Amino acid sequence: MFVYEYPSLSDMSHPIVELKLVSKAFSGVQALDRCQFELRKGEVHALMGENGAGKSTLMKVLAGVYQRDSGDILLDGKPVELPSPRAAQALGIGIVHQELNLMNHLSAAQNIYIGREPRGRFGLFLDEDTLNRQTQAIFERMNLPLDPRTIVGELTVAKQQMVEIAKALSFDSRVLIMDEPTAALNNAEIAELFRIIRQLKEHGVGIVYISHKMDELKQISDRVTVMRDGQYIATVPTATTPMDTIIGMMVGRQLDHAQPVFPDTSANAVALEVRGLKRGSAIKDVSFTLRKGEILGLAGLMGAGRTEVARAIFGADRLDAGEIRVLGQAVTIRTPTDAVAQGIGYLSEDRKHFGLATGLDVETNIVLSSLRSFVGSGFMLDQSRIRKTAEDFVGRLDIRTPSVQQQVRLLSGGNQQKIVIAKWLLRDCDILFFDEPTRGIDIGAKSEIYKLLNTLAEAGKAIVMISSELPEILRMSHRILVMCEGRLTGELSAAEATQEKIMQLATQRESLVAH
Repeated sequence: MFVYEYPSLSDMSHPIVELKLVSKAFSGVQALDRCQFELRKGEVHALMGENGAGKSTLMKVLAGVYQRDSGDILLDGKPVELPSPRAAQALGIGIVHQELNLMNHLSAAQNIYIGREPRGRFGLFLDEDTLNRQTQAIFERMNLPLDPRTIVGELTVAKQQMVEIAKALSFDSRVLIMDEPTAALNNAEIAELFRIIRQLKEHGVGIVYISHKMDELKQISDRVTVMRDGQYIATVPTATTPMDTIIGMMVGRQLDHAQPVFPDTSANAVALEVRGLKRGSAIKDVSFTLRKGEILGLAGLMGAGRTEVARAIFGADRLDAGEIRVLGQAVTIRTPTDAVAQGIGYLSEDRKHFGLATGLDVETNIVLSSLRSFVGSGFMLDQSRIRKTAEDFVGRLDIRTPSVQQQVRLLSGGNQQKIVIAKWLLRDCDILFFDEPTRGIDIGAKSEIYKLLNTLAEAGKAIVMISSELPEILRMSHRILVMCEGRLTGELSAAEATQEKIMQLATQRESLVAH
């Protein structure tokens, strides 16, 4: 049964969990090198580092997903072995993974207690009443207004994440690991998640919080541990440590924070023009132009229709009406193949489902959209040219991988994103849609992506960047379009744009701008 134990002040000064000199290697690659970490009762302890720093690997060791090669794990000061996730759960250690692990066709209650369902008389049949009652008790303790019988596939991503948290707590978790919990949430949903985290903290649950969003640290964490290249760097108090200090420890170098100087692209040739795009209630009479060498920011709240516009132009979704012109010529785009033939590339916000074949290696993913150009004599693929091309892009984009034969699923989020970019650069697309290009990647990798986008624009590529992070939109965009409920509600130049002006336009219901 789900029980909270309120800690005494003396309890909160002692660690629940200690990891000492933990090492782990995969296929000869050292993922963790003598790492350390501790977590106290009633503490939110942020774990920071660039992609590939080893954060998730270290926490998967703690959660029993991976087995350490060496080092010690102490729970309440006593050494423990965690041979499996079930063993960790039995000791009160739960993890909410970045990729949610739910079965969409089952109810919230069935997901939470799957494999542990209460049984009725003789143990033959599922006791649905008890199942729902136990789940409701957890939801009430979380102050979560959710019906346990709701089918998970009908829930928002935020609510699905709450179900994952409830599932972890159903094991009477004293330790809760959250890996990038806000990656797909809007501001209101993040506020609700933080409320639940604070409530858990008050009841003595120790929380490990992995995130790349620096602004969240001050709001939610007590301490920060920084990792870099699989090694422990330092643990510091959040309240008294400047963010620049934490960032410096994460990346091991100074990042370029210079205010961008945007070139004047108003005289450049129009690469893409769309007129009167319509698709159901998602896209309502959207028109705009995109010029060569321009980064056009597309801003708005979740559900505003930004991704829908990009998918429709790329041919992933069928338009009800509208005209698309490339370099002044009207074109017909019914499928992504049509879009690629017109020199349009689309980097989806969900790179793992729509941008990558994660079970294949790096070189295959890079050349996947251009395979025809690698057919040699005898209609066979020229493997040596494929390898050389892939290695060239790995070097150009600084993709960190042991080799081009490495499976993409084993790489960090930032490196996966670079592989998607390499794929479209190889196709030499002139018009590129970047949908949430830095979602789920760390601040160092973000800086590299920003430089890459600017380099592409300087080379004459026309870029539409969709982002939910307003500082990112302001930093990168030569011009900004704002959407609300399927409509364009405003256009701002880089010089006049502010977060306040964008938010005003993002909450308006009628179009203010004619194109």
